[in-house]
Formats: sequence, structure tokens, C-alpha cells
Amino acid sequence: MTGKPVLFMSLKFMIYRKGVCSPTVIVLISLLFGCTSGPEKLGRLDLVQWRQDRAACAGVRSGLVSDFKIEQANLMGKFADDVGNILGRPDIHQLGSRNQKFYVYFLEKGTQCEDITKPSPALKVILRFNAVGLLSEITYQKDLPE
Repeated sequence: MTGKPVLFMSLKFMIYRKGVCSPTVIVLISLLFGCTSGPEKLGRLDLVQWRQDRAACAGVRSGLVSDFKIEQANLMGKFADDVGNILGRPDIHQLGSRNQKFYVYFLEKGTQCEDITKPSPALKVILRFNAVGLLSEITYQKDLPE
């Protein structure tokens, strides 16, 4: 053997014998490339900790805010799906006018931990995606309590 993984050799054989559009080949390609998890780091930002702290209820994201601000330029211009893969599913996903999308990630613990549907005065970062799905703006917001 030349050191190639057996799976790739058998995949190459199946493509040769059955053709690229064979259901078996399609399933194997999907398994190989479809099960990727997001990266563990974005520069200094620990993405594993970021993704595990849903809605910032564990209080971990508040310690990652400075690292996020340093690395936010690396997110600009990326597609919404890529950003979702990097940062994890947004805490709130909103659709705006003219096919814009907004991803909201909470940065500190707040009332969203009891009920995510109620407004929360907690600090949050809002990512705005333009009509073609590219990240075009990152803003920080802290609502005043009513």
C-alpha cells in the first residue's frame, strides 16, 4: 500500500466501477465532507467555549468579548452559513427588510436565560448580513431596562 487511507482507495474504486452519481458514492462523499464541525479557534477567540455558552447563560462569553472584538474583522465578508459554522447557531435569528438577516449572540447573562422570547437588557452582538448573505456589519447593543 502507498499509505493512502483505505476509505479513499475504496471510494476511488467505487467511482471507477459505478460512476460518480452512484447512490453509494454520494452517501460516502456526504459522510466524508458533511460531518465537519466548526473550527476550535478564530485567532485568539476560543470558539468551543463560545459555542457551548448558549445565550451567555453560563457567563463564559463575557470573558471572550475582548477576543471577539479583536477577531471580528476576520468574520466580515463571510457568508451567513460560514459564520454560523464558526460561531454556532445564533441565540436569535431575525429576518429584516430587503432579504437581510440578523444573527444575535448574547455576550452576558441576563433575562434571556429565563425566557429567550422576552427582550433582554444584556449586552449582545448583532451581525447583519446583506441580501446576498455576506456579513456586512457588526454592532454591539445593550438595551436599557424598562
